[in-house]
This record gives sequence, C-alpha cells and structure tokens, in this order.
Amino acid sequence: MTLDRRALLAGAAAVLTGERARAQDNPGDAAARAIPQNPAQPPVIETVRPLPKSAPGAELEVIDLWPGLPPGGGGPFRGDYRFDETLSGVITAVTRPCLMVIRPQRSNGGAFIVAAGGGYRRIDISGEGLPVGAWLAKAGFTVFLLIYRLPGEKWRDGPDAPRQDAQRAVRLVRANAAQYGVDPERIGVLGFSAGGHLMGETAVDSEVDLYDDVDAADQQSAHVALAGLIYPIITLKAPFDRTISSRAVLVGDNPSDAQRRAYSVDAQVTRRSPPTFLAQASDDPVGTVDHPLLMYNALRAAGVAVEMHLFERGGHGFGLGVPGAPTAAWAGLFLSWIRARGFMRNV
Repeated sequence: MTLDRRALLAGAAAVLTGERARAQDNPGDAAARAIPQNPAQPPVIETVRPLPKSAPGAELEVIDLWPGLPPGGGGPFRGDYRFDETLSGVITAVTRPCLMVIRPQRSNGGAFIVAAGGGYRRIDISGEGLPVGAWLAKAGFTVFLLIYRLPGEKWRDGPDAPRQDAQRAVRLVRANAAQYGVDPERIGVLGFSAGGHLMGETAVDSEVDLYDDVDAADQQSAHVALAGLIYPIITLKAPFDRTISSRAVLVGDNPSDAQRRAYSVDAQVTRRSPPTFLAQASDDPVGTVDHPLLMYNALRAAGVAVEMHLFERGGHGFGLGVPGAPTAAWAGLFLSWIRARGFMRNV
C-alpha cells in the first residue's frame, strides 16, 4: 500500500497549480519569475498531518525547498502532494522537494543535512534517514532530512535536479540558521549510498552555482563544514561502475568518459573540499570498497583532512548498523571525529 503525503495549505497548492499553468501558457513569464523579485522569501514551514496508519516521519516539520516550482521544470507533478511514501518509509514521486526537520532537546548549535539512499530511484528514510536523524538529534544536532528530486522522474535537469535541491538546502539552512539555533559555520552533510554520492557532490562542488537565484537565501554560501559519506557511490568510471542503478539513472547505459567524470565525486575534489569521513564494509556487493578508497586518495592528494574506516563484513545498506555488529562502530567513530574537529561545541 502506498500513501500520498499531502500539503496542509490548499491555497498553496492552488498557487502552485496556477503558476504551473501560467508557465505552460507563457514561458516568458516563467523566466521573469525566476529572477528574484523580493529581498527575502522565508521558507514555507508546515507540520505534516498524520495520515491513517501514519507514514514514517509524518509528524515532522517540513520546509519546502523552493518558493515555487523547482528549477528546470518537468517532474511527476501531482497537484497538492509533496511525494508518495509507503508504510515502510520508501519515498518516490517527489514533486515538491523539501526538508524534514528533527530538533534536538538540547542544541549544540550544529546542524546536519542528511540524504538517505535508494539508487536515485527512491529514498529510504525509514532505514537511513529517520533513525540517523534521531541519533544525531540525541547528540544535540538539528537535523534536516533531505527529500530530493529523483533524476528518472522526468525532471528536465535530470541528474542535476537532486544536486540543485541539495545546494539549495545548504543555503536555506544557513539563511535561516538563527531561527533554528544553528551556527551557520557548523553545517555538515551526511549521506548513505546514492545519498552519499549526492552529499559528496554537494560538499566538493559547492562553488559551482547549479541554478539561478530565486530569493535572498541564494546569496548564501553552499559550503559545508564537513561531510560524512557512508558506503557512498563515489565514481561512475569503469571498472568500478557496477552500481548499475545509480549509473543508469545519472548517465545512462553507455555514457561518455566526460559524463562519467562529471558525476564522479573523486574527480571534483579540490583543496577547498571539506574534511570528510568515510565508512564502508569490505564485502559490500553494491558500492565496492574501491569507492571510498578512490575518495580517500583524491582527498589526500588535495591535502584535505580525511578519515576512513573499513569493516570486514556488513554488506550494503547497514544504516546505523545492527548493535554489536562491526559496522555499528562507525557512528561512535564519526561523533569522535567531529568532536575532535570542534563541531560539537556546548556539549
């Protein structure tokens, strides 16, 4: 059974639908609206109404990433629905990318934007989003779970659509840092599998603007203080491109060398890339251990601080890890690493 998550404000849905119709009738008007008209447009913040047999995360605050239509156009538009979600917490049909907010009881001033994986075909917030968010919130962080557009859902910007959402998320969190009690210089990213690829791209490619400004929030930097990439997809270059789902969605079945390089995170690393934490199981059959190794080498060559942990067993998609399993150690190691970097002040 699949549940549709509805927006609360019917008026907002009507505006969205009306703008889409006007954009189709008059592309010139749509282009004009892409230019910022107001000095600032605060994010739309709503609480998701509990649904029958409430879907995971239904009680959380939601911040829409874009004040209107996402850039580029296209997508699986569904009127007043943000996205579809199963009772097991698997998200598809993302029409309105957003952030789901988990607030700590006692904030340490830091924030994380978290991206769950799913091969860029779905987003598994139940396995790699909500549990991780609750764990980080317990440590004092304000957590923003990123619900990003999926490239295969007919977005005209294709593989750049989720990257636009992630870059916008960093800027929006920074622009509204005071509202959430967040230090704008202590915003980190954490991603898993395909979400690790997305957060990796966001971290290393923050100085490249991926869309035209829509409001004052886009004047903010998209730079992040640090990145955690857990069993991430790093490269699309042969012979390490056995992550068939992510590769096919991002660059197709027969990509050129230029396409492979453009979406390989390690190829974008520079000396300005943020300190990075890597964790992986050596027996991972999906994103093989070559992925974090390539990232480690690229960061080391650029002189960027990096810490990597490889576990003998654990496979792919272990999330926080089963208590007592070797892979469960990564969470404590990650907190120790960010504490040593001064990212956990006031605790």
